[in-house]
Amino acid sequence: MAKTRVLVVDDSAFMRKIIPDMLNEDPDIEVIATAKDGKDAFKKTMELNPDVITLDVEMPGLDGLHTLGYIMSEKPTPVIMLSAYTPKGADITIKALQYGAVDFVCKPSGEISLDIKKIQSELTEKIKAAKNIDLSKVAFILPEDAGIKQQEKEIQQNNDIMVIIATSTGGPRALTEVIPRIPRNLPASYLIIQHMSEGFTKTLADRLNSVSLIHVKEAVHGEVIKAGTGYVAPGNYHMEICKTGTDYRIELNQKPTRLGVRPSADMTFFSAAKIFEGKLLGVVLTGMGKDGTAGVEKIREKNAKIIVQNKETSVIYGMPKSVVDRGLADSVLPINQIADTIAEEINRLAREAK
Repeated sequence: MAKTRVLVVDDSAFMRKIIPDMLNEDPDIEVIATAKDGKDAFKKTMELNPDVITLDVEMPGLDGLHTLGYIMSEKPTPVIMLSAYTPKGADITIKALQYGAVDFVCKPSGEISLDIKKIQSELTEKIKAAKNIDLSKVAFILPEDAGIKQQEKEIQQNNDIMVIIATSTGGPRALTEVIPRIPRNLPASYLIIQHMSEGFTKTLADRLNSVSLIHVKEAVHGEVIKAGTGYVAPGNYHMEICKTGTDYRIELNQKPTRLGVRPSADMTFFSAAKIFEGKLLGVVLTGMGKDGTAGVEKIREKNAKIIVQNKETSVIYGMPKSVVDRGLADSVLPINQIADTIAEEINRLAREAK
């Protein structure tokens, strides 16, 4: 099998040395060139036709987001953003994932990370997965503002139904196509597990909230779970539920990773299957790996319906495929039909509860 040819873009001379050295340790990867800024990156993309590009988020002049725009419009290529967490960097990264980047990896300690080796396994895995992605599935998405003030999103409904949504690679884009289309007046709450680094999930939640009819927020330990609200699991924390009196509450913890991830969708599904006394609905969207499958099996024992994204619209058909292969999916749908199906299922469950 031919090696995955990679262009590394970073404004730091040190990072342009250490990242290629690290990637070239993998026998299936070859760094063919480096670029010091956006203009250099665009020029070398056109000349060298790399399989995958790693793109620094914050660069002087033409930054990562604008560089991505030029590349995706002129020579579409799988791009993985390399981001140091800052509020600005997180916002640009989430926008980049909506504008066509395949995935992102967080630099462990800032723009110049001497400990970059900490992300070696994650980055090489994502590079090799990106090589085979159909870029038509990562088309530019610019969500429109929901136009609803925050106080108008609050609804007073019993929280009789809980929807748990699991996703990974391609998830921010998929969530942008699902969450904003969910009606705000349904008697359901929404737990959202997106595999993402700590610090970035709040930015994701805020952006989803700005374009959604329901209220979307990063989950906070101990808060009461309310109908009409979507709770995004914070990066590096499992999100489970507990019950105090008649209220269900968010429980965040740092128990060991499961299948190499934290937050883990399985942990949320397991918790809901054990604690929640209402109706459950499971949704598994695009992503690498098998997180969610074991948990889906548990909530199906409580008669939960399971909706998964189809292969044709998934950026990575790993998590949905695992559910389908185990015979656990009730509906396998393109991403543009999932929100309507969620609403239909909630309405059906609400009618049955009366």
